[in-house]
Amino acid sequence: MKIGLIGLGKMGYHLALNMKDKGIDVITYDVQKKALTQMASEGVKTVDSYESLVATLPQPRVIWLMVPSGKIVEGVINQLSTLLSQGDILIDGGNSMYLDSIRRYQSLKEKGINFVDCGTSGGINGARNGACLMVGGESEVVKSIETLFIAIAQKDGYAYIGQPGSGHFVKMVHNGIEYGMMQAIGEGFELMKSSEFDIDYHQVAKVWSHGSIIEGLLMKNMQDAFSKDAKLAMIEGKVDDSGEGQWMVETALKYKVALPVITQSLYARYKSKDENKFSEKVVAAIRNEFGGHAVYKKS
Repeated sequence: MKIGLIGLGKMGYHLALNMKDKGIDVITYDVQKKALTQMASEGVKTVDSYESLVATLPQPRVIWLMVPSGKIVEGVINQLSTLLSQGDILIDGGNSMYLDSIRRYQSLKEKGINFVDCGTSGGINGARNGACLMVGGESEVVKSIETLFIAIAQKDGYAYIGQPGSGHFVKMVHNGIEYGMMQAIGEGFELMKSSEFDIDYHQVAKVWSHGSIIEGLLMKNMQDAFSKDAKLAMIEGKVDDSGEGQWMVETALKYKVALPVITQSLYARYKSKDENKFSEKVVAAIRNEFGGHAVYKKS
């Protein structure tokens, strides 16, 4: 199989190497010339434009996008839609909002271009050595390229989810669950830090990674992090959110589904960046006014 791959960030770069190892003839493109140079040094083919990529691929073309969600992937798809032919297949392997994926499928369908939404999990290691893939799209289209997904996924790490948009919908839910799991791990370690016990966090993460009910990749990641920084002293407690948690909470409101754990984990990320703490100031001021409670003044 010959495939084009656009986007050589952390995930796309390693995915290209994974494809190469699996005997897939992958041709890559990125707007960053440095990334192309590095990719070429790995023995992977590169081109210098969308036009060159499209011209190099046989019809029906298959192009995998591994670029940031939102305006960037929208722009790439818009450009490619003017270059591709009827029957070609675009795969969005990034973390796009599922409603955007449904819209893009419908828009490209009008031009005769097939669109597949692929939720990609497993991090950098998964991209390189075997990813977890959740794929949505028309069944016949997905079936025509299913060997690609099976080849680059780990064993049993690929599933055809269903109609267009469903792959990214399931990936959104996956990431929301991940938010809640990570928040629970963080709260557990914070309680240990606040206790009177002198606990070796690396040792705890290690033992929990071997046979405990909560063992898994996230705990193994925690073990690795504590091995590099025993008290996480070099890390600020600020946490980004990449969008999926917010989309999941918004979707839950639409369907009137309660998601207290995931919603609170999203709010915790917002609060981690709140250096002003205005709501706490308001509460402190009210308590001082009605009850004369102490207010901690700025020095």
